Amino acid sequence: MKLREDEVRVPASGYEIRSVVISPVGDGPWPGVLLYTDIFQLTESTLRTARRLASAGFVVCVPEIYPRTELAGVVLEFDDAGKQAGLAGAAATTTAQFDEDRVAVLDFLEQRADVTTLFATGFCIGGHLVFRAAFDPRVAATVCFYPTGLHNGALGADADAGSLARAADIRGRLMIVFGSQDPHVPAGARAEILSALYAAGQDDLELHVYRGGEHAFMRDVGARHDPVLTDLALTEAVSFLTAR
Repeated sequence: MKLREDEVRVPASGYEIRSVVISPVGDGPWPGVLLYTDIFQLTESTLRTARRLASAGFVVCVPEIYPRTELAGVVLEFDDAGKQAGLAGAAATTTAQFDEDRVAVLDFLEQRADVTTLFATGFCIGGHLVFRAAFDPRVAATVCFYPTGLHNGALGADADAGSLARAADIRGRLMIVFGSQDPHVPAGARAEILSALYAAGQDDLELHVYRGGEHAFMRDVGARHDPVLTDLALTEAVSFLTAR
């Protein structure tokens, strides 16, 4: 499937959110997917994943997650300096600000003539952000890839964003993907997340724990990348979003 790729500026309160929209060539309409990046923002690695998702028949919108900071318009490198800058960008952003930006991007997608149902997905910090996107009743299904900070609430500038405490607010379908060897979300943290979801009545979710998968195993740069697990995860995500 051929794709079209456009850089857009999503309007927000007094600023804009630089985003990349990737969609199939043609008239559509297609389901829309909000795709949250990891801390490194709009890297080619993340955009390659977004293209793969779009090729399955989705309009994928990938926004920057730090549009309010000095990192607006900046693509970070996968090195120590990039990591520290990304973490600093997160630390400078409150949960309320992340939520406000999410509403702006979902509004943008909802208003597009080529978009039908709204879905959401994200990686690492983006996995946590997209869990919060599931609170929006417009989001019909959500896929969280190795969400960080979900078990203890840590998100950006907030020590506890209270995300799991709001799990009962999720009305759409939910899928979560972890790697079994992820030090950021080890077995105990995964158990905390699952227990909290079940306690909130979210017992009809889909959980995947890939044996041997490290944190960010889907990032196709660096030693952690696992191509086989990446293909499995994307196949399962597409299947889940399209309701099989």
